[in-house]
Amino acid sequence: MSALILTGADIRVEDVAAVARDGRKVEVAPTVMERLDRARKVLDRAAASGQSIYGLNTGLGANLGTSVSGDASAFQRQLLEGRSGAVGDALPQDIVRATMLARAAMFSAGGSGISSGVFVALIEALNAGVHPVMPSLGSIGDSDLVLMATFGRMLTGDGEANFQGRRMPAAKALAMARLAPVSLAPKDGLSLINASAVSAGGGALAVADALSAFAQQQHAGALTMEAIGANQTILDPRLHAARPAAGQKQAAQGLRDLLTREETAAPTTLQDPLSIRCMPSIHGALLQAIDQARQAVEIELNAAADNPLVLGDDDMVLSTGNFHTASLSLAFETLGLAIAQCAAASTARFIQLTGSGRNGLPKYLSPVGCASAGFVPLQKTVTAILAAIRHKANPVMLDFLPVSEGVEDHATQTPLAVSKCADMIVLWQRLIAFELMAAAQAIDLRNGMTLAPATAAIHAAVRALVLPLNEDRPLGIDAEAIYAALASGEWRA
Repeated sequence: MSALILTGADIRVEDVAAVARDGRKVEVAPTVMERLDRARKVLDRAAASGQSIYGLNTGLGANLGTSVSGDASAFQRQLLEGRSGAVGDALPQDIVRATMLARAAMFSAGGSGISSGVFVALIEALNAGVHPVMPSLGSIGDSDLVLMATFGRMLTGDGEANFQGRRMPAAKALAMARLAPVSLAPKDGLSLINASAVSAGGGALAVADALSAFAQQQHAGALTMEAIGANQTILDPRLHAARPAAGQKQAAQGLRDLLTREETAAPTTLQDPLSIRCMPSIHGALLQAIDQARQAVEIELNAAADNPLVLGDDDMVLSTGNFHTASLSLAFETLGLAIAQCAAASTARFIQLTGSGRNGLPKYLSPVGCASAGFVPLQKTVTAILAAIRHKANPVMLDFLPVSEGVEDHATQTPLAVSKCADMIVLWQRLIAFELMAAAQAIDLRNGMTLAPATAAIHAAVRALVLPLNEDRPLGIDAEAIYAALASGEWRA
């Protein structure tokens, strides 16, 4: 795998996923180093002129009016120490790596005034696999300041790090990787932490996962349409041209491709339940939400969002509110609602498949009948999962209080909006697993049924993981096997 070259632009969610999860190496274009050096000189000149610069010669937050002089490096380390208030479970390694890449990408855009040596140290730590132990609780979305403090401390050799699968003092991890702790110049400490890199990095991974889950949901939806004998005229492109809602044509085209065969099967119904008939609309709205989340994330990944911002080309240092991620938080709140809507439709289709037999299928999808439970107990499980998704779909971006003596009287709760959306994707994939399993069982019960080539491959992928139900058995185990394949990226159909 070739290295990802940081240029200050064009970083995409796929790049973040490759670095965070696949160990892709990162390199830096020479133009980035030139940009950083130019910004650093502007910052140093502004400081030498006596200009008040937030976080360089002033305190932070409510201490804005306090002048700072003396040992600049000591003050920057004090800044990191004093804001290391995060608690809770440590963030997973892929999110930490995504955070490190996100901050490096933001630095590459210019505007931070970060010292080139500190920037290079960040890249070297990422490539060497030295990762800060980052607690998960502490950010309210006005940059991920408190969470990022552990990241900054690691580069100075303080705190803890994970290296080669072991948790250890950061200084030891750096030494084992043959890296040296950094010395902080004026504003370096603030530059390391004054960013929404946890939100942007974690958001990039969530978007990548949502795209994978969307493709899997299309597979499940198409297999259900085959199993239930759905009226496929709902996918006619003329219908979607008549109401070209965002994403609807694309979703319909994807389903049509999965169901394409030499001779279209005759529909068994005039109109199917809405969870089937409206699938292109439901999936299209989700596609739109994923696209909006991608756009919001990629803006952050490629942006100079520091406060204060160093304008290298204009020889100026200005205060800014660019760290405030209201649009990013809103995008993930919206994505969460779109996932919940899609998950509700998947649950409805599962109940249609496993119900009383109104679709010409054996009751509860049981081939033995009588007192057999078949698939019907799983209706409780999918309903419980859907309830968990709906609970997480409730918005959080308005849940904040004024802090820091009222200086910080607005927040976005972006990290929470992103993390709960990521949790919803995990739950949603569990529902997709149940729908795939039920649709495959229904198809097996329709003896002699001929599937489209693509849906036949989907059915075969299910059967490679679980056997048909011939008598009652613990089906939760089967659902877990399918979910594991979906979540791990091993699903092939």
